[in-house]
Amino acid sequence: MNSWINRYPVDHPDAVTMRKPLRKALKRTGLTLDRVAVAVSGGPDSALMAVQLAALAHETGASPHIFHIHHGLQAPADRWREHVHDLAHMLGLPCHSRTVTVEAASRAGTEAAARQARYQAMRTMASELNIEAVFLAHHRDDQAETVLLRLLRGSGPTGLAAMADETVRDGLRYLRPWLGVQRAQIMTHMQLFSMACNWWPVYDPTNYQDRYTRSAVRERLAPELNQRWPGWQSVLARHARLAAQTRDILDEVARADFDRLRPADDGRSFCLKAWRALTPARQAHVIRYWLGVLGYRPPTEARLSDVMRQLRELHALGHDRHMRVKHSNVWICCHRGRVYLDDGLDTPREGGAETR
Repeated sequence: MNSWINRYPVDHPDAVTMRKPLRKALKRTGLTLDRVAVAVSGGPDSALMAVQLAALAHETGASPHIFHIHHGLQAPADRWREHVHDLAHMLGLPCHSRTVTVEAASRAGTEAAARQARYQAMRTMASELNIEAVFLAHHRDDQAETVLLRLLRGSGPTGLAAMADETVRDGLRYLRPWLGVQRAQIMTHMQLFSMACNWWPVYDPTNYQDRYTRSAVRERLAPELNQRWPGWQSVLARHARLAAQTRDILDEVARADFDRLRPADDGRSFCLKAWRALTPARQAHVIRYWLGVLGYRPPTEARLSDVMRQLRELHALGHDRHMRVKHSNVWICCHRGRVYLDDGLDTPREGGAETR
């Protein structure tokens, strides 16, 4: 038996409670622990999730992996990487770290650029290690902050669903089983683990610098909300669950609509004429759905309006007009009656023109 198991109160009620969603996620997905990883920054949330997965590994004998991403944005990052490896060694779990380059001058901002680099690195490591899913330690308070941020950004009813308990990005599954767990519960139990095993989490100072958007919500808005509306996190988390139900219904409609657009086998193109037969609201939603299924963020309201305007004008401007609108790192194009995404290739992926 590992020495940390002897020192850590693995049967503490909080520990048992926090392992339940992990067991449920594994059962629902049919995955075994040796085919999953947990992303660990060194902070209390992800470190405690690694601890609970290690406790499950002790029961089953199959070990999950630990992924750590070094963003290179702060001087202590080298120490954080070593600290995470120390935790993995204590827990008896294999640990893999990857250094990424974050474009600080990205138009999307440092936060978004770091997130993109992080997901790309995890996808690469997962492919190398035959990992099918990555556990992420987002909790109820993170979810509430996400709802608030999306509300302020005007994300719409589907955006207010915030983080899903399971998503797929570039073919890799991401599991968030702790969306119903409070940050305070995690912090309290992490202290219990630290005192028992003498491993203490790190605290990223950017989490408390309000020049970053999420940190500003946490440091400026949250204290006021806590004082005026205690329990607001639970309310917003419940709103996210209800919005997710709405999103699922809308996605069912969009999926049915998209299937009628004569999509290409790879889903990257569809028939313009069939799209025009939809109502304006469904035209807009099917484009959002199409981009989301292919792994791209939804367009802004202004960008979507521009795309739809150009698609509607193509009929009057001639059969051979070639539309190109930039979105993320691809182009939304229309040529010979097909709407498609151009990621560097010059032709749509359907093999022929549509009849108007």
